[in-house]
Amino acid sequence: MTGHQVCQRALVNNVEINVGTPKSLPSSEILTNLYLEQPKTEILGAPDLYIDRGSTINLTCIILQSPEPPAYIFWNHNNAIISYDSTRGGVSVVTEKGDSTTSFLLVQEAKPSDSGRYTCNPSNAQPKSITVHVLNGEYPAAMQHGGQAKQPRLYSLLLCLCLLLY
Repeated sequence: MTGHQVCQRALVNNVEINVGTPKSLPSSEILTNLYLEQPKTEILGAPDLYIDRGSTINLTCIILQSPEPPAYIFWNHNNAIISYDSTRGGVSVVTEKGDSTTSFLLVQEAKPSDSGRYTCNPSNAQPKSITVHVLNGEYPAAMQHGGQAKQPRLYSLLLCLCLLLY
């Protein structure tokens, strides 16, 4: 047997695969399945987040199953890349890289113009979006139950409790 090898090479998702057999052995075919996990993007609280005007919007994007951290993560608001040094101010991002990468987008003093679709767009995974609703004290239909908003029911309960105590 000689030390020579016949190699077949393939490049799959930037991973080089070499399969070789010594030349002195009969040619054979090896069939195998290669399963590659794609990085996965998640935004906590998706698909909708309801927040009061003046509060801080805190969006958390997690990139899982990635062989390496993304080179960058862009955040978009209504399809426009968010500028952290815009005149709006109060916008910051903190990214922690490791086995999973987490990116936090913070928007202070939320106003109605901050409502809309926010997208976490990592360099090595599919983007993920969340819709943020900045409220002016109103309660959206999604937070209502049985035709009554939750807040009036709570006020009724507190009123009854106060009447019982006095």
